[in-house]
Amino acid sequence: MSIDIPSHEDLVALSQQRNEASVSLYVSPGSTDGGPPIGRDTEAARLALRSAATEAMAELGVLGVEKAELDAIGQSLGALDHDTGFWASSARSVAVFVSPEITQSFRLRNELPTLVAVGDRFDLGPLLRATTFGHSGYVLAVTLGSVRLLSLNADDSSDEIALPDLPEDLGRTLETADNHGKADTPRADGALGSKVELRRYCSLIQEAVLSVMGNSGLPLVLAASSDLKPAYREISTYRGLLSSAIDANPSSLSIDDLEDRGRAILAEHHTDELASWRTKFGNKQSNGLASSQLSDVSHAAAAGLVDTLLFDLASTDEGSIDEYGQIVFASEPGPSTYGLVDELAARVLRTGGTVKAVRRDDLPDDSPVAATFRGPL
Repeated sequence: MSIDIPSHEDLVALSQQRNEASVSLYVSPGSTDGGPPIGRDTEAARLALRSAATEAMAELGVLGVEKAELDAIGQSLGALDHDTGFWASSARSVAVFVSPEITQSFRLRNELPTLVAVGDRFDLGPLLRATTFGHSGYVLAVTLGSVRLLSLNADDSSDEIALPDLPEDLGRTLETADNHGKADTPRADGALGSKVELRRYCSLIQEAVLSVMGNSGLPLVLAASSDLKPAYREISTYRGLLSSAIDANPSSLSIDDLEDRGRAILAEHHTDELASWRTKFGNKQSNGLASSQLSDVSHAAAAGLVDTLLFDLASTDEGSIDEYGQIVFASEPGPSTYGLVDELAARVLRTGGTVKAVRRDDLPDDSPVAATFRGPL
């Protein structure tokens, strides 16, 4: 039941697309009533997409988009509607980006508000918020012959994720010993295996896990038996693996237990990370290498100077930003406007910076943004 996790490259590529007939659709048919995942009611999800597509096509018509381009967009959306494999998903939202030249879609675990946006670029705001908000992550529970991966979503929901690439005979990896071509023999009771075999066992698990969640960098909380915990840390290549772990054998924990303990660790990690960043921000600000002024951050982003940007998860300021970072505010959304902090986040991503969506209270000043710079502005 597939989920699509946008990579950094996906976000950068989409943020670079420019076409007057760019359509962004966010469909979440169950978001208002806590309905089932899309895969359990595909007709409702497809109907929501058709409704959003109809609205977008009408807006394109008002803008005077040529018929050939309208037809190309309509055909792409129609093909997605009839792609039965796409709708067989445990996702709760779908994000679709389509123009005459490109079509890209993502199935997301978060329940995002339904949105139809038409303009000269894709509206990546909801997608950026969903993928960079610090209160989401994973819990990986590992024991002999048992692996569970739990997604902790930003909307406080959770999902247990299937691992289709996990070997069916995974448990036997530690039950037998390699005797250099001779018949394998059972291990003595209580012995899981040598360090080499433990690492091999964990490597198989990591391959299956990364094939599902990619290398997005979202925090990963480990819960493992005492023999497997150090072995997994030794082989892990995932940059989001936290140093704090669930201090209990996961075989004794329910899914609810894993979620509760995992969220507690995520919250502590997020608090520590923000405190550390605010200290760094204050030190850099006194040296002219950080700012929470929207205009300063905008000019720094235009110059490729932003190292890390924190932006308000709920910001709704609309307008436009020119190539030099000059901001023009708009009183209401329109085809030529976009979310200002979303555009800043996209520019920071394109120049190799880091972006994080946070709550307004987490920012150091009464501003929708705060950023550290690579050099003086």
